[in-house]
Amino acid sequence: MRAQEEEKPYDDINITPMLDLAYVLLVIFIIMTTASVQGIKVNLPKASAAVSMAKPQTKAITVSETGQIFLDAYPVTLSELEQRLRSQKALTPDFPVVVKGDSTVQYQKVMDILDLLRRVDLSQVGLVTGKPAKG
Repeated sequence: MRAQEEEKPYDDINITPMLDLAYVLLVIFIIMTTASVQGIKVNLPKASAAVSMAKPQTKAITVSETGQIFLDAYPVTLSELEQRLRSQKALTPDFPVVVKGDSTVQYQKVMDILDLLRRVDLSQVGLVTGKPAKG
């Protein structure tokens, strides 16, 4: 005959499923936090009508209030910007570019970027503006 096995209650808790859940929640939190970062916040000038140039491969060039230039939220100099735009043009000849300049930045900074875009021979260029004030 078989020895009768004693059924004893579990003395300890298996925490492996709880750790798996904690790691999954941590990964989801990290992904959602980094996905919400959408570039550099600038105070945009207002316009009466805004045209959307939202396309999947649109490159965003931002000029902050201090005059710092960003390409898709990464700080660059004018020469680095030209180099990156030329390499992108080699991959995708006709990609759109939007320029976001802070309303307090010197006009010359934005003109330097527009001249650079003309030298690189990019034709799909847009200027981002804020929504008009309701009056």
